[in-house]
Amino acid sequence: MGSRMDALLNSYTVADYPAILPESTLSALQSQVKSLFEAARGSHAWDHTLRVCRLCEKIGRAEKADMDVLRVAALLHDIGRFRQDHANGQVCHAHQGAEMAVEMIRDLPLADGQKQNILHCIRSHRFRGDRVPETPEAAVLFDADKIDAIGAVGVARAFLFAGEIGARLHNPDIRPEDCRPYSEDDTGYREYRLKLRKIKDGMLTDAGRSLASERHRFMEEFFERFLNEYEGKG
Repeated sequence: MGSRMDALLNSYTVADYPAILPESTLSALQSQVKSLFEAARGSHAWDHTLRVCRLCEKIGRAEKADMDVLRVAALLHDIGRFRQDHANGQVCHAHQGAEMAVEMIRDLPLADGQKQNILHCIRSHRFRGDRVPETPEAAVLFDADKIDAIGAVGVARAFLFAGEIGARLHNPDIRPEDCRPYSEDDTGYREYRLKLRKIKDGMLTDAGRSLASERHRFMEEFFERFLNEYEGKG
């Protein structure tokens, strides 16, 4: 993070800026953002953003985050997702989303440091991204987004995504590590082996760790049973 952004991010504290954005402003922003998901795949559709928003409310309050920053960042965090999907993963939706968000937040009645924080939250929320969350709000968004990828909802989303790209239910003939992403071999089990099972240990907040722990247990049990049933053992 550059020195200018460091200065902006350090120019305010949550105590200095209590939540001020009215519901009407957030509702207008929500309507604008929702329209960007009309062509989104189901696994990253508008309902995912709404679940992340709800998780941010829960985790953010526990972590005493700047809720104005967090609410806006949660609404905007996946607005670049359709570009990544259309490019079969060749572009980063976090970077694309941050670029798109600049104009969307320009006229919000927030401090410059808060606006820079929102952009940082969006840039750094991706699991496979090259940016590390450096603010409490970015850490909360990162955790909330990942928590929605595990547990019962996470399992359902993994198989939904596999179906969206025409993948098989399971492919025991190829190691998950050797399967190509965005191909017919990109199964829900591959997503679990290479990504989902690692999420619990990557949580950045205490509240996030607590929520992720229970969801992780369910997911482990599900995939153990899935493999047994697939092989006709259960």
